[in-house]
Amino acid sequence: MDRSYWRTVSLIALWQVAASVCYYTVFAATPFFRAEFGLSRFQVGFVVTALTLGYAVFLLPVGALIDRFGEYRSLVLGLVGLAAGATFVAGAPSVALLLVAAFFLGSTYASAIPGTNKAVYDNVEAGRQNLAVGIKQVGVTAGSGISALLVTGLAGVLFWQAGFLVAAGFGLVVALVFAVLYDGSGGGGTAEYPDFRSLSRNRPYRWLVAAGFFLGAALFTTTGYTVLFVEEEVGASVAFGGVVLATVQLFGSAGRLATGWLSDALPGDPQRRIGSILIVQALASAVLFAVVAATSSPIGSAVAFAALGFFVLGNTGVYYSCMATLVGSEEMGGATAGGQLALVAGSIVAPPAFGYLADVVGYRASWWLLGAGCVVAAGLLVVAVRSDPPVDDPAMDD
Repeated sequence: MDRSYWRTVSLIALWQVAASVCYYTVFAATPFFRAEFGLSRFQVGFVVTALTLGYAVFLLPVGALIDRFGEYRSLVLGLVGLAAGATFVAGAPSVALLLVAAFFLGSTYASAIPGTNKAVYDNVEAGRQNLAVGIKQVGVTAGSGISALLVTGLAGVLFWQAGFLVAAGFGLVVALVFAVLYDGSGGGGTAEYPDFRSLSRNRPYRWLVAAGFFLGAALFTTTGYTVLFVEEEVGASVAFGGVVLATVQLFGSAGRLATGWLSDALPGDPQRRIGSILIVQALASAVLFAVVAATSSPIGSAVAFAALGFFVLGNTGVYYSCMATLVGSEEMGGATAGGQLALVAGSIVAPPAFGYLADVVGYRASWWLLGAGCVVAAGLLVVAVRSDPPVDDPAMDD
């Protein structure tokens, strides 16, 4: 059982690493987009928005297809599409085509969270699922960190598109390995959209999704503007900014592992236990956004961002673990799509707002905006943790 467990979790995590390497290249390349296409900070936000909008538009259709056909085919095809999308972004000759390419890249990432969550909850026994989700979610931060080093590092040696091309090649190799070695579900369900009418009656789930909007705004905007902030406001090099972003992701990985373990190990009611961990992460993120806003030295910013990464990037595993306590396993694909849609909705709105404030007022106000959002998220999470699901909710059968 242990060998099968680690084989399955390792393959899912490897897939997530490769997918995130391709997807997060855009976040690491914001200084190059600004220099290559003459973009303002506000316009850089729209590149990130195009990426996450593509993700948002395709989340529900892809989530329905995963429920119908299983995660195996969806994940293999999704990773091939991500490799193609990274290549398209690298070759975009104009701002308009850059936005189109970013949208396409985002759309192919739509299979990631619903597919990998389904893979975990279909193939890992109860009692080990939260740690498995935490390990799998480390693939997101690990992949993002790798992409930051790839894009910013290779740009100084070769050309700014080099990191995108290496990411695409890596994605294709992992897609082949995954296709050959993964033993997952082949589907057999029905291709239906999530039953949002049923989910909307689940009060804790509803409040968790509302909090997800603000958590997603904080997460994706932080990764989108870290390199640019370190270069422009702190005065360090783009390469140093890439190292800072990679460090943020590294500490985010540590946060996901630590909170995944705590979610399984701590005693008490799962809904309240896991929800309380998420509340602490949101409040700590709010405090650390204020610390980041006040930093002015390269080392100070690196330390502040590392601590911020532990909390603001370390909460997605707990977010899905909390979700799993609120809905039944048969609803997890649809519930994940809805929850992820909330995260991505925040990432659509927040980056341009952050960039606009940075242009007009300064970066300090922009970081304060994200911190305020985390405080709101914490309040919504308190309500979610203290709410009871409907009597007929499948989660009540546990």
